[in-house]
Amino acid sequence: MLTGDGWITIAVIVGMVVVMAANLAGPDMVLIAAVTILLLTGIIEPSEAFIGFSNPAVVTIAALFVVAAGVRETGGLDLAARVVLGRPRSLAGGQLRMMFPVSALSAFLNNTPVVAMFVPLITGWARRNHFSVSLMLLPLSYASILGGTCTLIGTSTNLVVAGLAKEWDPTVHFGIFDIAILGIPALTIGMLFIVITSQRLLKDRRGAHQELGKAREYTIAMRVEKGSPVIGDSIEEAGLRSLRGVYLYEIERGGRVLAAVPPTTVLREGDRLHFTGVVDSVVDLRKQRIVPDTDQVDKITARRDRSLVEAVIGAHSSLIGQTIRVSRFRTIYDAAILAVHRQGVRVTETKVGDIRLQAGDVLLIEAHPDFAQTRQRDPNFVLVAEVEGSAPPRHDRAWLAAVILFLMVLVNATGSMNLMVASLSAAGLMLLTRCLTGEQARRSLDWTVLIAIASAFGIAIAIQKSGAAEVLASRLMDVAAPFGNVGLLVALYAITAVLAGLVTTKASAALMFPIAAAAAQAQGIGLLPMSYMIMIAASTAFSTPIGFQTNLMVYGPGGYKYTDFLRLGLPLQVLIGISTVTIVSLAWL
Repeated sequence: MLTGDGWITIAVIVGMVVVMAANLAGPDMVLIAAVTILLLTGIIEPSEAFIGFSNPAVVTIAALFVVAAGVRETGGLDLAARVVLGRPRSLAGGQLRMMFPVSALSAFLNNTPVVAMFVPLITGWARRNHFSVSLMLLPLSYASILGGTCTLIGTSTNLVVAGLAKEWDPTVHFGIFDIAILGIPALTIGMLFIVITSQRLLKDRRGAHQELGKAREYTIAMRVEKGSPVIGDSIEEAGLRSLRGVYLYEIERGGRVLAAVPPTTVLREGDRLHFTGVVDSVVDLRKQRIVPDTDQVDKITARRDRSLVEAVIGAHSSLIGQTIRVSRFRTIYDAAILAVHRQGVRVTETKVGDIRLQAGDVLLIEAHPDFAQTRQRDPNFVLVAEVEGSAPPRHDRAWLAAVILFLMVLVNATGSMNLMVASLSAAGLMLLTRCLTGEQARRSLDWTVLIAIASAFGIAIAIQKSGAAEVLASRLMDVAAPFGNVGLLVALYAITAVLAGLVTTKASAALMFPIAAAAAQAQGIGLLPMSYMIMIAASTAFSTPIGFQTNLMVYGPGGYKYTDFLRLGLPLQVLIGISTVTIVSLAWL
Protein backbone atom coordinates (compact mmCIF):
# COMPACT_ATOMS: atom_id res chain seq x y z
CA MET A 1 0.00 0.00 0.00
CA LEU A 2 1.39 3.37 -1.05
CA THR A 3 1.89 5.70 1.93
CA GLY A 4 1.46 9.46 2.06
CA ASP A 5 5.22 9.88 1.68
CA GLY A 6 5.07 7.71 -1.41
CA TRP A 7 2.37 9.85 -3.02
CA ILE A 8 4.29 13.04 -2.23
CA THR A 9 7.46 11.58 -3.72
CA ILE A 10 5.65 10.55 -6.90
CA ALA A 11 4.10 14.03 -7.18
CA VAL A 12 7.55 15.65 -6.82
CA ILE A 13 9.04 13.34 -9.47
CA VAL A 14 6.18 14.04 -11.91
CA GLY A 15 6.49 17.78 -11.30
CA MET A 16 10.23 17.62 -11.81
CA VAL A 17 9.88 15.78 -15.11
CA VAL A 18 7.20 18.23 -16.34
CA VAL A 19 9.31 21.28 -15.51
CA MET A 20 12.39 19.81 -17.19
CA ALA A 21 10.38 18.65 -20.22
CA ALA A 22 8.97 22.17 -20.63
CA ASN A 23 12.52 23.56 -20.31
CA LEU A 24 11.36 26.02 -17.63
CA ALA A 25 14.58 25.69 -15.63
CA GLY A 26 17.96 23.97 -15.80
CA PRO A 27 18.40 20.44 -14.42
CA ASP A 28 20.51 21.67 -11.50
CA MET A 29 17.84 24.10 -10.30
CA VAL A 30 15.02 21.58 -10.81
CA LEU A 31 16.81 18.84 -8.90
CA ILE A 32 17.81 21.14 -6.05
CA ALA A 33 14.18 22.35 -5.79
CA ALA A 34 12.91 18.74 -5.73
CA VAL A 35 15.36 17.79 -2.97
CA THR A 36 14.32 20.87 -0.97
CA ILE A 37 10.62 19.91 -1.18
CA LEU A 38 11.37 16.36 -0.09
CA LEU A 39 13.44 17.76 2.77
CA LEU A 40 10.69 20.16 3.88
CA THR A 41 8.09 17.38 3.87
CA GLY A 42 10.30 15.23 6.09
CA ILE A 43 10.60 12.38 3.60
CA ILE A 44 14.39 12.60 3.72
CA GLU A 45 16.73 13.85 6.43
CA PRO A 46 19.24 16.68 5.93
CA SER A 47 22.06 14.11 5.98
CA GLU A 48 20.33 12.22 3.16
CA ALA A 49 19.29 15.23 1.07
CA PHE A 50 22.79 16.25 0.08
CA ILE A 51 24.67 13.01 0.57
CA GLY A 52 25.52 13.14 -3.13
CA PHE A 53 27.94 16.03 -2.59
CA SER A 54 30.20 13.70 -0.61
CA ASN A 55 29.70 10.77 -2.96
CA PRO A 56 32.93 9.53 -4.60
CA ALA A 57 31.32 9.73 -8.05
CA VAL A 58 30.70 13.48 -7.73
CA VAL A 59 34.19 14.13 -6.33
CA THR A 60 35.63 12.04 -9.16
CA ILE A 61 33.74 13.99 -11.84
CA ALA A 62 34.98 17.29 -10.37
CA ALA A 63 38.58 16.05 -10.41
CA LEU A 64 38.20 14.79 -13.97
CA PHE A 65 37.06 18.22 -15.12
CA VAL A 66 40.41 19.52 -13.90
CA VAL A 67 42.34 16.67 -15.55
CA ALA A 68 40.54 17.29 -18.84
CA ALA A 69 41.31 21.01 -18.56
CA GLY A 70 44.99 20.21 -18.05
CA VAL A 71 45.10 18.15 -21.22
CA ARG A 72 43.14 20.83 -23.08
CA GLU A 73 45.26 23.78 -21.92
CA THR A 74 48.45 22.09 -23.12
CA GLY A 75 46.96 21.51 -26.57
CA GLY A 76 46.81 17.75 -26.10
CA LEU A 77 43.10 17.47 -26.95
CA ASP A 78 43.49 19.34 -30.22
CA LEU A 79 46.33 16.99 -31.22
CA ALA A 80 44.23 13.96 -30.28
CA ALA A 81 41.33 15.28 -32.32
CA ARG A 82 43.49 15.58 -35.42
CA VAL A 83 45.20 12.19 -34.99
CA VAL A 84 42.33 10.01 -33.74
CA LEU A 85 39.24 11.69 -35.15
CA GLY A 86 40.65 13.08 -38.38
CA ARG A 87 38.52 15.03 -40.85
CA PRO A 88 35.42 13.05 -41.87
CA ARG A 89 33.48 14.17 -44.92
CA SER A 90 30.00 13.55 -43.53
CA LEU A 91 28.16 13.80 -40.22
CA ALA A 92 27.55 10.04 -40.19
CA GLY A 93 31.25 9.40 -40.74
CA GLY A 94 32.09 11.83 -37.97
CA GLN A 95 29.69 10.16 -35.55
CA LEU A 96 31.17 6.74 -36.28
CA ARG A 97 34.74 8.00 -35.87
CA MET A 98 33.76 9.45 -32.52
CA MET A 99 31.67 6.54 -31.22
CA PHE A 100 34.15 3.73 -31.94
CA PRO A 101 36.99 4.98 -29.69
CA VAL A 102 34.54 6.20 -27.02
CA SER A 103 32.71 2.86 -26.78
CA ALA A 104 35.99 0.91 -26.83
CA LEU A 105 37.42 2.94 -23.94
CA SER A 106 34.14 2.74 -22.01
CA ALA A 107 34.23 -1.05 -22.14
CA PHE A 108 37.27 -1.01 -19.83
CA LEU A 109 37.05 2.36 -18.08
CA ASN A 110 34.32 4.09 -16.14
CA ASN A 111 32.02 6.04 -18.47
CA THR A 112 32.47 9.28 -16.52
CA PRO A 113 36.18 9.95 -17.19
CA VAL A 114 35.76 8.99 -20.83
CA VAL A 115 32.97 11.51 -21.36
CA ALA A 116 34.71 14.16 -19.22
CA MET A 117 37.76 13.89 -21.48
CA PHE A 118 35.87 13.78 -24.75
CA VAL A 119 33.33 16.60 -24.26
CA PRO A 120 35.80 19.47 -24.83
CA LEU A 121 37.63 17.47 -27.49
CA ILE A 122 34.46 16.68 -29.48
CA THR A 123 33.11 20.22 -29.06
CA GLY A 124 36.17 21.81 -30.66
CA TRP A 125 36.54 19.08 -33.28
CA ALA A 126 32.89 19.33 -34.32
CA ARG A 127 33.09 23.10 -34.75
CA ARG A 128 36.28 22.91 -36.79
CA ASN A 129 34.63 20.37 -39.09
CA HIS A 130 31.38 22.37 -39.28
CA PHE A 131 29.28 19.73 -37.50
CA SER A 132 26.56 20.67 -35.06
CA VAL A 133 27.79 20.09 -31.50
CA SER A 134 24.28 18.98 -30.51
CA LEU A 135 24.44 16.16 -33.07
CA MET A 136 27.67 14.90 -31.52
CA LEU A 137 27.51 15.19 -27.73
CA LEU A 138 24.37 13.10 -27.10
CA PRO A 139 25.71 10.30 -29.34
CA LEU A 140 28.94 10.64 -27.33
CA SER A 141 27.09 9.95 -24.08
CA TYR A 142 25.10 7.08 -25.62
CA ALA A 143 28.26 5.51 -27.09
CA SER A 144 29.93 5.55 -23.67
CA ILE A 145 26.86 3.92 -22.09
CA LEU A 146 26.66 1.23 -24.78
CA GLY A 147 30.39 0.52 -24.55
CA GLY A 148 30.02 -0.01 -20.81
CA THR A 149 27.51 -2.82 -21.39
CA CYS A 150 30.10 -4.97 -23.20
CA THR A 151 32.15 -5.99 -20.15
CA LEU A 152 31.53 -6.59 -16.47
CA ILE A 153 33.81 -3.68 -15.52
CA GLY A 154 32.46 -1.28 -18.16
CA THR A 155 30.15 0.47 -15.71
CA SER A 156 29.77 0.46 -11.96
CA THR A 157 26.11 -0.55 -12.39
CA ASN A 158 27.25 -3.94 -13.69
CA LEU A 159 29.43 -4.39 -10.62
CA VAL A 160 26.54 -3.43 -8.31
CA VAL A 161 24.33 -6.15 -9.85
CA ALA A 162 27.15 -8.70 -9.76
CA GLY A 163 27.71 -7.98 -6.07
CA LEU A 164 24.02 -8.34 -5.28
CA ALA A 165 23.87 -11.62 -7.22
CA LYS A 166 26.86 -12.98 -5.27
CA GLU A 167 25.06 -12.20 -2.02
CA TRP A 168 21.91 -13.92 -3.33
CA ASP A 169 23.80 -16.99 -4.58
CA PRO A 170 27.51 -17.31 -3.71
CA THR A 171 27.98 -20.01 -6.36
CA VAL A 172 27.16 -17.74 -9.30
CA HIS A 173 30.17 -16.64 -11.38
CA PHE A 174 30.45 -13.66 -13.74
CA GLY A 175 33.13 -13.65 -16.44
CA ILE A 176 34.43 -10.26 -17.51
CA PHE A 177 33.28 -10.74 -21.12
CA ASP A 178 30.20 -12.96 -20.58
CA ILE A 179 27.81 -10.02 -20.76
CA ALA A 180 29.15 -9.22 -24.26
CA ILE A 181 26.54 -11.63 -25.66
CA LEU A 182 24.03 -8.89 -24.82
CA GLY A 183 26.32 -5.85 -24.90
CA ILE A 184 27.85 -6.18 -28.37
CA PRO A 185 24.46 -6.52 -30.16
CA ALA A 186 23.22 -3.55 -28.10
CA LEU A 187 26.27 -1.50 -29.11
CA THR A 188 25.89 -2.43 -32.79
CA ILE A 189 22.17 -1.64 -32.87
CA GLY A 190 22.71 1.60 -30.95
CA MET A 191 25.44 2.95 -33.22
CA LEU A 192 23.49 2.12 -36.38
CA PHE A 193 20.33 3.70 -34.97
CA ILE A 194 22.17 6.90 -34.00
CA VAL A 195 23.87 7.26 -37.38
CA ILE A 196 20.66 6.62 -39.33
CA THR A 197 18.16 8.64 -37.27
CA SER A 198 19.95 11.32 -35.22
CA GLN A 199 19.78 13.97 -37.96
CA ARG A 200 16.01 13.57 -38.08
CA LEU A 201 15.30 13.06 -34.39
CA LEU A 202 17.69 15.63 -32.92
CA LYS A 203 17.39 19.35 -33.52
CA ASP A 204 20.48 21.34 -34.46
CA ARG A 205 20.80 23.43 -31.30
CA ARG A 206 23.73 25.61 -32.23
CA GLY A 207 23.02 28.30 -29.65
CA ALA A 208 25.59 31.05 -29.75
CA HIS A 209 27.34 29.38 -32.68
CA GLN A 210 24.54 30.59 -34.98
CA GLU A 211 25.30 34.17 -34.04
CA LEU A 212 28.89 34.09 -35.28
CA GLY A 213 28.07 36.05 -38.38
CA LYS A 214 26.79 38.93 -36.23
CA ALA A 215 29.86 39.09 -34.00
CA ARG A 216 32.74 41.55 -34.23
CA GLU A 217 35.21 40.69 -36.99
CA TYR A 218 38.93 41.35 -36.93
CA THR A 219 41.81 41.03 -39.34
CA ILE A 220 44.85 39.54 -37.65
CA ALA A 221 48.30 38.44 -38.79
CA MET A 222 50.05 35.36 -37.42
CA ARG A 223 53.63 34.22 -37.99
CA VAL A 224 55.20 30.79 -38.41
CA GLU A 225 58.21 31.13 -36.14
CA LYS A 226 61.43 29.16 -36.12
CA GLY A 227 61.01 25.59 -34.85
CA SER A 228 57.23 25.56 -35.23
CA PRO A 229 55.84 22.02 -35.80
CA VAL A 230 53.65 23.29 -38.65
CA ILE A 231 56.69 23.98 -40.84
CA GLY A 232 56.51 21.59 -43.77
CA ASP A 233 52.80 20.90 -43.28
CA SER A 234 50.19 21.97 -45.77
CA ILE A 235 47.57 24.50 -44.65
CA GLU A 236 45.06 21.67 -44.38
CA GLU A 237 47.43 19.36 -42.45
CA ALA A 238 48.16 22.16 -39.98
CA GLY A 239 44.44 22.51 -39.28
CA LEU A 240 44.28 26.10 -40.55
CA ARG A 241 41.74 25.54 -43.32
CA SER A 242 38.84 24.20 -41.25
CA LEU A 243 38.82 26.68 -38.38
CA ARG A 244 35.34 27.76 -37.31
CA GLY A 245 34.42 31.33 -38.27
CA VAL A 246 37.93 32.43 -39.31
CA TYR A 247 39.43 32.43 -42.80
CA LEU A 248 43.03 32.46 -44.05
CA TYR A 249 42.82 34.86 -46.98
CA GLU A 250 46.50 35.37 -47.86
CA ILE A 251 50.10 34.50 -47.02
CA GLU A 252 52.97 36.99 -47.10
CA ARG A 253 56.23 35.21 -47.93
CA GLY A 254 59.56 36.84 -48.66
CA GLY A 255 57.98 40.11 -49.76
CA ARG A 256 55.45 38.38 -52.03
CA VAL A 257 51.74 38.10 -51.31
CA LEU A 258 50.10 34.74 -52.06
CA ALA A 259 46.36 35.42 -52.34
CA ALA A 260 43.58 32.81 -52.30
CA VAL A 261 46.05 30.13 -51.26
CA PRO A 262 44.95 26.51 -51.84
CA PRO A 263 44.84 24.10 -48.86
CA THR A 264 47.83 22.19 -50.30
CA THR A 265 50.17 25.16 -49.84
CA VAL A 266 53.12 24.13 -47.64
CA LEU A 267 53.98 26.42 -44.72
CA ARG A 268 57.50 27.75 -44.28
CA GLU A 269 59.38 29.43 -41.47
CA GLY A 270 58.71 33.18 -41.43
CA ASP A 271 55.40 32.97 -43.34
CA ARG A 272 53.03 35.79 -42.35
CA LEU A 273 49.47 34.46 -42.35
CA HIS A 274 46.58 36.91 -42.68
CA PHE A 275 43.27 35.80 -41.17
CA THR A 276 39.87 37.42 -40.95
CA GLY A 277 37.20 36.26 -38.52
CA VAL A 278 35.13 36.86 -35.42
CA VAL A 279 36.69 37.13 -31.99
CA ASP A 280 35.58 33.70 -30.75
CA SER A 281 37.26 32.16 -33.77
CA VAL A 282 40.44 34.18 -33.36
CA VAL A 283 40.74 32.28 -30.06
CA ASP A 284 41.01 29.06 -32.10
CA LEU A 285 44.11 30.49 -33.78
CA ARG A 286 45.73 30.67 -30.38
CA LYS A 287 45.43 26.90 -30.10
CA GLN A 288 47.64 26.47 -33.18
CA ARG A 289 51.43 26.61 -32.99
CA ILE A 290 51.70 30.03 -34.61
CA VAL A 291 52.14 33.41 -32.92
CA PRO A 292 50.67 36.89 -33.49
CA ASP A 293 52.79 38.87 -35.96
CA THR A 294 52.94 42.48 -34.89
CA ASP A 295 55.69 44.74 -33.62
CA GLN A 296 53.42 45.41 -30.65
CA VAL A 297 53.49 41.83 -29.38
CA ASP A 298 57.07 40.75 -29.97
CA LYS A 299 58.29 41.83 -26.53
CA ILE A 300 55.58 40.07 -24.53
CA THR A 301 55.14 36.75 -26.35
CA ALA A 302 57.65 35.02 -24.08
CA ARG A 303 55.26 35.40 -21.17
CA ARG A 304 53.00 32.39 -20.60
CA ASP A 305 50.30 33.98 -18.46
CA ARG A 306 48.51 36.06 -21.07
CA SER A 307 45.08 36.10 -22.65
CA LEU A 308 42.96 38.11 -25.09
CA VAL A 309 40.96 41.14 -23.95
CA GLU A 310 38.52 43.40 -25.80
CA ALA A 311 38.45 47.10 -24.86
CA VAL A 312 36.29 49.92 -26.24
CA ILE A 313 37.91 53.37 -26.52
CA GLY A 314 35.93 56.05 -24.70
CA ALA A 315 34.78 59.39 -26.14
CA HIS A 316 37.31 61.36 -24.06
CA SER A 317 40.20 58.90 -24.28
CA SER A 318 43.72 60.29 -24.62
CA LEU A 319 44.37 57.60 -27.25
CA ILE A 320 42.03 59.21 -29.81
CA GLY A 321 43.82 60.61 -32.86
CA GLN A 322 47.09 58.80 -32.20
CA THR A 323 48.47 55.84 -34.08
CA ILE A 324 48.99 52.71 -32.00
CA ARG A 325 52.77 53.02 -32.37
CA VAL A 326 52.90 56.67 -31.29
CA SER A 327 50.52 56.08 -28.37
CA ARG A 328 53.15 53.84 -26.71
CA PHE A 329 50.31 51.48 -25.75
CA ARG A 330 52.60 48.51 -25.21
CA THR A 331 54.89 50.43 -22.85
CA ILE A 332 52.11 52.08 -20.83
CA TYR A 333 49.83 49.05 -20.47
CA ASP A 334 52.33 46.18 -20.86
CA ALA A 335 49.93 44.79 -23.47
CA ALA A 336 49.77 44.52 -27.25
CA ILE A 337 46.98 45.51 -29.65
CA LEU A 338 46.52 42.70 -32.17
CA ALA A 339 43.60 44.10 -34.22
CA VAL A 340 40.96 46.83 -34.32
CA HIS A 341 37.23 46.69 -35.10
CA ARG A 342 35.54 49.98 -36.05
CA GLN A 343 31.81 50.77 -36.44
CA GLY A 344 30.76 47.38 -37.73
CA VAL A 345 33.76 46.80 -40.01
CA ARG A 346 37.28 45.49 -39.48
CA VAL A 347 40.24 47.80 -39.92
CA THR A 348 42.65 46.39 -42.48
CA GLU A 349 45.81 48.55 -42.40
CA THR A 350 48.88 46.48 -43.27
CA LYS A 351 50.63 47.33 -40.00
CA VAL A 352 48.68 47.40 -36.75
CA GLY A 353 51.00 50.11 -35.44
CA ASP A 354 49.87 52.47 -38.23
CA ILE A 355 46.17 52.38 -37.26
CA ARG A 356 44.96 55.79 -35.99
CA LEU A 357 42.57 55.22 -33.12
CA GLN A 358 39.06 56.70 -32.90
CA ALA A 359 36.35 56.87 -30.22
CA GLY A 360 34.31 53.65 -30.17
CA ASP A 361 37.07 51.51 -31.65
CA VAL A 362 37.10 47.97 -30.23
CA LEU A 363 40.64 46.81 -29.54
CA LEU A 364 41.65 43.16 -29.47
CA ILE A 365 44.48 43.11 -26.92
CA GLU A 366 46.93 40.51 -25.71
CA ALA A 367 47.59 41.17 -22.05
CA HIS A 368 48.07 39.76 -18.58
CA PRO A 369 44.92 37.99 -17.26
CA ASP A 370 44.50 40.78 -14.67
CA PHE A 371 44.23 43.46 -17.37
CA ALA A 372 40.43 43.31 -17.66
CA GLN A 373 39.96 43.65 -13.91
CA THR A 374 42.56 46.35 -13.24
CA ARG A 375 41.48 48.56 -16.18
CA GLN A 376 37.74 48.59 -15.52
CA ARG A 377 37.92 52.22 -14.30
CA ASP A 378 40.53 53.41 -16.77
CA PRO A 379 39.17 56.67 -18.33
CA ASN A 380 40.57 55.67 -21.71
CA PHE A 381 38.11 52.74 -21.98
CA VAL A 382 34.34 52.52 -21.55
CA LEU A 383 34.30 48.72 -21.53
CA VAL A 384 36.95 46.06 -20.90
CA ALA A 385 36.23 42.31 -21.04
CA GLU A 386 38.38 39.19 -21.22
CA VAL A 387 37.80 36.81 -24.13
CA GLU A 388 36.93 33.48 -22.53
CA GLY A 389 39.28 30.57 -23.14
CA SER A 390 41.87 32.67 -24.97
CA ALA A 391 45.02 31.69 -23.06
CA PRO A 392 47.54 30.08 -25.45
CA PRO A 393 48.17 26.35 -24.99
CA ARG A 394 51.33 25.33 -23.17
CA HIS A 395 52.53 22.95 -25.87
CA ASP A 396 55.83 22.41 -24.05
CA ARG A 397 53.92 20.64 -21.27
CA ALA A 398 51.65 18.54 -23.49
CA TRP A 399 53.80 15.45 -22.90
CA LEU A 400 53.47 15.92 -19.13
CA ALA A 401 49.68 16.12 -19.35
CA ALA A 402 49.64 13.00 -21.55
CA VAL A 403 51.81 11.06 -19.07
CA ILE A 404 49.60 12.10 -16.13
CA LEU A 405 46.47 11.04 -18.01
CA PHE A 406 48.02 7.70 -19.01
CA LEU A 407 49.09 6.97 -15.44
CA MET A 408 45.61 7.80 -14.14
CA VAL A 409 44.04 5.36 -16.59
CA LEU A 410 46.70 2.70 -15.92
CA VAL A 411 46.42 2.64 -12.12
CA ASN A 412 42.63 2.55 -12.33
CA ALA A 413 42.47 -0.13 -15.04
CA THR A 414 44.90 -2.39 -13.13
CA GLY A 415 42.95 -1.95 -9.90
CA SER A 416 45.92 -0.58 -7.97
CA MET A 417 44.07 2.65 -7.20
CA ASN A 418 40.36 3.49 -7.21
CA LEU A 419 39.10 6.08 -9.66
CA MET A 420 38.47 8.86 -7.15
CA VAL A 421 41.98 8.71 -5.69
CA ALA A 422 43.51 8.36 -9.16
CA SER A 423 41.59 11.34 -10.57
CA LEU A 424 42.32 13.55 -7.55
CA SER A 425 46.01 12.67 -7.78
CA ALA A 426 46.02 13.41 -11.51
CA ALA A 427 44.31 16.76 -10.95
CA GLY A 428 46.88 17.65 -8.30
CA LEU A 429 49.74 16.70 -10.62
CA MET A 430 48.27 18.85 -13.39
CA LEU A 431 48.47 21.84 -11.04
CA LEU A 432 51.89 20.98 -9.59
CA THR A 433 53.45 20.60 -13.04
CA ARG A 434 51.75 23.84 -14.16
CA CYS A 435 49.87 22.23 -17.01
CA LEU A 436 47.15 24.65 -15.93
CA THR A 437 46.76 27.39 -13.35
CA GLY A 438 44.57 27.40 -10.27
CA GLU A 439 42.23 29.88 -11.93
CA GLN A 440 41.89 27.65 -15.01
CA ALA A 441 41.18 24.68 -12.72
CA ARG A 442 38.41 26.59 -10.95
CA ARG A 443 36.89 27.66 -14.26
CA SER A 444 36.93 24.09 -15.55
CA LEU A 445 34.45 22.93 -12.88
CA ASP A 446 30.97 22.75 -14.38
CA TRP A 447 28.90 23.37 -11.27
CA THR A 448 25.57 22.86 -13.01
CA VAL A 449 26.58 19.29 -13.82
CA LEU A 450 28.00 18.61 -10.35
CA ILE A 451 24.94 20.02 -8.56
CA ALA A 452 22.54 18.07 -10.76
CA ILE A 453 24.35 14.75 -10.26
CA ALA A 454 24.75 15.25 -6.49
CA SER A 455 21.07 16.19 -6.07
CA ALA A 456 19.95 13.04 -7.91
CA PHE A 457 21.24 10.92 -5.02
CA GLY A 458 18.87 12.60 -2.57
CA ILE A 459 15.90 11.99 -4.88
CA ALA A 460 16.88 8.33 -5.27
CA ILE A 461 16.93 7.93 -1.48
CA ALA A 462 13.44 9.47 -1.25
CA ILE A 463 12.01 7.07 -3.84
CA GLN A 464 13.43 4.06 -2.02
CA LYS A 465 12.73 5.30 1.51
CA SER A 466 9.09 6.24 0.79
CA GLY A 467 8.42 2.78 -0.68
CA ALA A 468 7.04 4.30 -3.87
CA ALA A 469 9.30 2.41 -6.25
CA GLU A 470 8.86 -0.97 -4.56
CA VAL A 471 5.04 -0.72 -4.50
CA LEU A 472 4.81 0.33 -8.14
CA ALA A 473 7.27 -2.35 -9.28
CA SER A 474 5.43 -5.11 -7.38
CA ARG A 475 2.05 -4.06 -8.83
CA LEU A 476 3.38 -4.09 -12.38
CA MET A 477 4.99 -7.48 -11.80
CA ASP A 478 1.60 -8.89 -10.77
CA VAL A 479 0.11 -7.67 -14.03
CA ALA A 480 2.91 -9.19 -16.14
CA ALA A 481 3.02 -12.62 -14.47
CA PRO A 482 0.15 -14.23 -16.50
CA PHE A 483 2.04 -13.64 -19.77
CA GLY A 484 4.71 -16.25 -19.02
CA ASN A 485 8.46 -15.98 -18.84
CA VAL A 486 8.85 -13.66 -21.82
CA GLY A 487 6.19 -11.36 -20.42
CA LEU A 488 8.00 -11.43 -17.09
CA LEU A 489 11.30 -10.48 -18.75
CA VAL A 490 9.63 -7.63 -20.66
CA ALA A 491 8.01 -6.31 -17.48
CA LEU A 492 11.23 -6.51 -15.48
CA TYR A 493 13.22 -4.85 -18.21
CA ALA A 494 10.66 -2.06 -18.69
CA ILE A 495 10.31 -1.32 -14.97
CA THR A 496 14.08 -1.29 -14.44
CA ALA A 497 14.59 0.99 -17.44
CA VAL A 498 11.88 3.42 -16.32
CA LEU A 499 13.31 3.58 -12.80
CA ALA A 500 16.81 4.11 -14.20
CA GLY A 501 15.50 7.13 -16.09
CA LEU A 502 13.89 8.62 -13.00
CA VAL A 503 16.64 7.93 -10.50
CA THR A 504 20.23 6.75 -10.86
CA THR A 505 21.10 3.55 -12.70
CA LYS A 506 22.67 2.06 -9.56
CA ALA A 507 19.54 2.80 -7.50
CA SER A 508 17.37 1.17 -10.15
CA ALA A 509 19.57 -1.92 -10.23
CA ALA A 510 19.70 -2.20 -6.44
CA LEU A 511 15.93 -1.84 -6.14
CA MET A 512 14.93 -4.20 -8.96
CA PHE A 513 17.47 -6.99 -8.47
CA PRO A 514 15.78 -8.59 -5.41
CA ILE A 515 12.43 -8.51 -7.23
CA ALA A 516 13.97 -9.94 -10.41
CA ALA A 517 15.90 -12.63 -8.52
CA ALA A 518 12.78 -13.75 -6.64
CA ALA A 519 10.77 -13.81 -9.87
CA ALA A 520 13.51 -15.80 -11.63
CA GLN A 521 13.57 -18.34 -8.83
CA ALA A 522 9.79 -18.70 -8.89
CA GLN A 523 9.67 -19.14 -12.68
CA GLY A 524 12.73 -21.41 -12.95
CA ILE A 525 14.82 -18.84 -14.81
CA GLY A 526 18.57 -18.85 -14.09
CA LEU A 527 19.98 -16.10 -11.89
CA LEU A 528 22.84 -15.41 -14.34
CA PRO A 529 20.74 -14.40 -17.40
CA MET A 530 18.35 -12.45 -15.18
CA SER A 531 21.31 -10.57 -13.67
CA TYR A 532 22.70 -9.73 -17.11
CA MET A 533 19.32 -8.46 -18.25
CA ILE A 534 19.03 -6.17 -15.19
CA MET A 535 22.56 -4.87 -15.91
CA ILE A 536 21.58 -3.86 -19.46
CA ALA A 537 18.18 -2.47 -18.46
CA ALA A 538 19.60 -0.34 -15.63
CA SER A 539 22.63 0.88 -17.57
CA THR A 540 20.93 1.97 -20.80
CA ALA A 541 19.06 5.01 -19.43
CA PHE A 542 18.89 6.97 -22.68
CA SER A 543 15.50 8.67 -22.48
CA THR A 544 16.09 11.17 -19.64
CA PRO A 545 19.01 13.45 -18.80
CA ILE A 546 18.92 12.52 -15.10
CA GLY A 547 19.13 8.75 -15.49
CA PHE A 548 22.82 8.51 -16.32
CA GLN A 549 25.43 11.02 -15.20
CA THR A 550 27.03 11.22 -18.65
CA ASN A 551 23.68 12.47 -20.00
CA LEU A 552 23.82 15.30 -17.47
CA MET A 553 27.40 16.04 -18.47
CA VAL A 554 26.41 16.74 -22.10
CA TYR A 555 23.04 18.38 -21.31
CA GLY A 556 24.37 21.95 -21.00
CA PRO A 557 27.29 21.87 -23.47
CA GLY A 558 25.01 20.44 -26.17
CA GLY A 559 22.25 22.98 -25.55
CA TYR A 560 19.71 20.17 -25.25
CA LYS A 561 16.15 20.19 -24.04
CA TYR A 562 14.54 17.37 -22.08
CA THR A 563 12.54 16.33 -25.16
CA ASP A 564 15.75 15.68 -27.14
CA PHE A 565 16.50 12.72 -24.87
CA LEU A 566 12.99 11.38 -25.37
CA ARG A 567 13.09 11.71 -29.15
CA LEU A 568 16.40 9.91 -29.65
CA GLY A 569 16.72 7.94 -26.43
CA LEU A 570 13.28 6.39 -26.01
CA PRO A 571 13.17 4.49 -29.33
CA LEU A 572 16.80 3.49 -28.79
CA GLN A 573 15.94 2.19 -25.34
CA VAL A 574 13.03 0.18 -26.80
CA LEU A 575 15.29 -1.35 -29.49
CA ILE A 576 17.94 -2.34 -26.93
CA GLY A 577 15.20 -3.84 -24.75
CA ILE A 578 13.83 -5.93 -27.62
CA SER A 579 17.35 -7.12 -28.49
CA THR A 580 18.18 -8.02 -24.88
CA VAL A 581 14.93 -9.85 -24.09
CA THR A 582 15.11 -11.75 -27.39
CA ILE A 583 18.69 -12.94 -26.81
CA VAL A 584 17.98 -13.91 -23.18
CA SER A 585 14.89 -15.87 -24.30
CA LEU A 586 16.73 -17.70 -27.08
CA ALA A 587 19.96 -18.38 -25.17
CA TRP A 588 18.72 -19.25 -21.69
CA LEU A 589 14.97 -19.98 -21.57
